[in-house]
Amino acid sequence: MDTDAANTLFKPSRDLQSNLAHQEQKSLLRFLTCGSVDDGKSTLIGRLLYDTKLIFEDQLAALETDSRKHGTTGDDIDFALLVDGLEAEREQGITIDVAYRFFATAKRKFIVADTPGHEQYTRNMATGASTADLAIVLVDARSGILRQTRRHTFIASLLGISQIVLAINKIDLVDYDQAVFDRIAAEYLDFAKDLDFAAISPIPVSARYGDNVTAHSHNIPWYGGPALLDHLENVPVGQTEAERPFRFPVQYVNRPNLDFRGFSGTIASGRVAPGDHVVVAKSGKSSRVARIVTHGGDRETAVAGDAVTIVLEDEIEVSRGNMLVSPGARPDVADQFAADIVWFDDQPLLPGRTYILRTETDQTSASITSLKYRININSFAHEAVKSLGLNEIGSCNISTQQPIAFDAYADNRSTGAFILIDRISNRTVGAGLIRHALRRAANVHLQALDIDKAARAEMKHQKPVVLWFTGLSGSGKSTVANLLEKKLHFQGRHTYILDGDNVRHGLNRDLGFTEEDRVENIRRVAETAKLMVDAGLIVLVSFISPFRAERRMAREMMGEGEFVEIFIDTPFEECAGRDPKGLYAKAARGEIKNFTGVDSPYEQPENADIHLRTLENQPEDLVDEIEAWLNDRGIA
Repeated sequence: MDTDAANTLFKPSRDLQSNLAHQEQKSLLRFLTCGSVDDGKSTLIGRLLYDTKLIFEDQLAALETDSRKHGTTGDDIDFALLVDGLEAEREQGITIDVAYRFFATAKRKFIVADTPGHEQYTRNMATGASTADLAIVLVDARSGILRQTRRHTFIASLLGISQIVLAINKIDLVDYDQAVFDRIAAEYLDFAKDLDFAAISPIPVSARYGDNVTAHSHNIPWYGGPALLDHLENVPVGQTEAERPFRFPVQYVNRPNLDFRGFSGTIASGRVAPGDHVVVAKSGKSSRVARIVTHGGDRETAVAGDAVTIVLEDEIEVSRGNMLVSPGARPDVADQFAADIVWFDDQPLLPGRTYILRTETDQTSASITSLKYRININSFAHEAVKSLGLNEIGSCNISTQQPIAFDAYADNRSTGAFILIDRISNRTVGAGLIRHALRRAANVHLQALDIDKAARAEMKHQKPVVLWFTGLSGSGKSTVANLLEKKLHFQGRHTYILDGDNVRHGLNRDLGFTEEDRVENIRRVAETAKLMVDAGLIVLVSFISPFRAERRMAREMMGEGEFVEIFIDTPFEECAGRDPKGLYAKAARGEIKNFTGVDSPYEQPENADIHLRTLENQPEDLVDEIEAWLNDRGIA
């Protein structure tokens, strides 16, 4: 075959080129289906795909087979099986994961997220809603508005979705009764009236039989509005990410050789071209874009969603986790901010406990400094609480270990959202939306001091360190710590003991023994111990400190080698038998609540620096063991 013939054969036809150009020009609507379990979300999407003839023949044949095996609609096709792809979903007849589907009509392109209705999978619903422009909230006409309907509606509002379709489904099962439709629509509009939606459009549908899904149904003559698909094709789409200020999270510093240094990532919002001025968000250093490099060659422009490598004209420091941004519309950079949180974990959110906070660009340790309120899903009232439980939503203030760059979520979804990760289990435990920076954080700066920790320690001829004793009540922590301090004192060491009972008579006298108060108890003690280490002291901390997360937090607050965890390992039965203060007896009688080891857990250290077993040794022997460990490391 000659070259001209080959070029002719493989050259796209004009019709194909025209069609591709037309597809590119269509607007894109991202939407999700949500609501309570069994309201028909997956069935509705399956019906949309079927009626718009977007199911291939082999898919249809497989669907018919699966309907006979897993279906819940008798002899009819079970359209839910098109998107319920997991075997567990098919067996249980529910949606667990978020299923994304793309389809297009003559007027518009669509990406739809089918999200689960079960409360335990609320996190997946929030994931699907985070990128959506519109939410179809399904309601079973027989059941009406349920708790999960309210929760999903509120999360949609929280995540910035402005358009709601209230799909009152299974209208066929109430004989297409207009009164039922009107009652549910009125109830929904009443509870959602203050949620800042641009529009709420109630539509009666039967997903199973296709009534009002892609065309008007003769079964619903009293309804004069658009069918669902018609509404989706014509609903206005808001500002696109490409129209927002430029944000480029740096995911990788690309340095294959000495002659090339670029910054790789995906543009989160805005557009950029060679010659544009950009600013490094955290440092404020500026430069201009020299090149936009891709696998297919250099680009003259790039927009939101494009994965590119940006080369700058100047050799300025830009590390992974930072952002290149528009100089005229820079994001906030702060270490404290107000946020809303959806909590996903069985273990409650506890103010004072440290978590890993991860944004589009960055990752750092963070803690909730104050939990302002929880939102009542039924009434949307603000309720004072000390913690958040599974699937609860609240407003809080957050402090991060290092400043991060961000936008308010209302201004930019990509750079205004974050997740919280448990430091021990590495589970994602919450998702949050940043409201605004707390300016008081930016106004307070560390004061430079001429006398530092090293100078104070040198004067005392010792290495400052925290010796953190942990164990059950009655295990012997205070006894061993007291004997060790006496020995160190006689050797001329500068020491101080922070004992749990003593501190609760002063610094922490306002705290009780709930899980939330125990977390705050340890946070305050760790901050105090850190100051004492800065003063050059050897600090002996004797606290039950029952939770691993807080002991890890205390360790990470200190410098390298400045935290020694000492586990005083005494069995519960021995501690209860000793009962030097009569606390175990009171706890057994129910006179003391939240007592560690009885009705509140103690999480033993997994890798303590020093592990002491009291049943096998006298206190003096344990002190000698600690002293030998410290001497071997040049600490004491």
